[in-house]
Amino acid sequence: MTGIIVCKETYGTHSLKKDYLKSIDGAIHVVDRSEKLTSISQFFRSVFLPQGYPESVSDDYLQYQLWDTIQAFASSITGTLATEAVLKGVGIGDEMATPLAATITWILKDGTGMLGRILFAWCQGTSLDCDAKRWRLFADILNDCAICLEILAPLSKSYFRLIVCIAGLGKSIVGVAGGATRAALTQHQARRNNMADVSAKDGSQETLVNLAALICGLLLMPVVSGNHGLVWSLFIFFTALHLFANYSAVTAVRMETLNQARLHILVQHYLTSGGEMLAVNRANSQEPVIWKTRRKMKIHLGATLHKIIKRSEDLVTLQDLYRYSGYLLNFKLKSGDIFIVLKQSSSVVDHLKSCIQAEIINMAVECSSKKVQDQVLLNNSQFMTMVKAVNAENSSLLLQESVQLTSKLFPQFFSHLQQTGWVTSHVLLGADEWRSEWDEMRIEDKKMD
Repeated sequence: MTGIIVCKETYGTHSLKKDYLKSIDGAIHVVDRSEKLTSISQFFRSVFLPQGYPESVSDDYLQYQLWDTIQAFASSITGTLATEAVLKGVGIGDEMATPLAATITWILKDGTGMLGRILFAWCQGTSLDCDAKRWRLFADILNDCAICLEILAPLSKSYFRLIVCIAGLGKSIVGVAGGATRAALTQHQARRNNMADVSAKDGSQETLVNLAALICGLLLMPVVSGNHGLVWSLFIFFTALHLFANYSAVTAVRMETLNQARLHILVQHYLTSGGEMLAVNRANSQEPVIWKTRRKMKIHLGATLHKIIKRSEDLVTLQDLYRYSGYLLNFKLKSGDIFIVLKQSSSVVDHLKSCIQAEIINMAVECSSKKVQDQVLLNNSQFMTMVKAVNAENSSLLLQESVQLTSKLFPQFFSHLQQTGWVTSHVLLGADEWRSEWDEMRIEDKKMD
């Protein structure tokens, strides 16, 4: 068809293209310029990928989802093996078993899981946001342990109910940790305020994988049923695959928000490199996803005031030291604790600055127990004064020097954060809810009636 092209149209960055031609008589004709098989690929994109992919999601989306698909398949296969074992344990196929006994076992298993779900959410709910990657991997490791217990349970008739209840407790924790961290990761992946779409498509992908695993399970079960050696061989193989895929998935995630682990890595590198800010990808690749970040000093962000003062003079001293700041920080070298009291009006910048000061103090404490060999640190007179103050147990000098060094480094550090792509509008530093108004609480020497 000939004519004048009056408009060209594309669907996102896909190969769907249309030309609008104006004919001699003025009519508009639509010409499809899409590549062959585009309609088929577009169908699968629309079913299983968020609208606007890949622009509508984070750069790590595809790699994470591929590994997540593999782990979901492996978990479904081992779950099928566990289901058969539990059903045998409650008496399916056993003429001596009673429906009442099976029902009681199932109720105890579910009830234990419900209580565990509530308790775990109460104890660890806040940290699931801050350490989403670590808790995501923890959930999958715990899931494999629970499945292992379920497969073992029928081998011990006397302790079957106890073992099944423990496995149910583990799986309930998996449900809380896995669901919460999945939401946190989905929020990270959604780049167009399309969290619902990303979550829905993730559900579609998982459903497809579970369907494939279900078909494989139907083919496998007649072969492996009753063959304990083959059951354990399959369990070990798919569990190893499941753990490897999960580790690969969480290490593929590149979060731009700052948590305690990533900030620890950034501050240490910044001090030892002479002011170089790690890029998002490099810092994430160093983030521990199995164990918590190890420090000599434990940081308590959002602590209550009585943790850092004993007398009115202590408060006045800290107020003078942190004048115009949105926080007060003090520490206890003997117990290894750093307490940060936040002002009612404290901002994200105050939270970030206080944690950077805490990291600097922690680094000085760690360097005090070993010979400092890093030339950049040796040339930093303020930092070396802090190290000497730790060795001399001079807490007052250590605190003063840390305040001065933080005030000197923070403006440039914050600027470098923004330049390298880190999110500074909000942080995931795990602050507790205590807030103070010390300007209104300035204590003067007076007698109590």
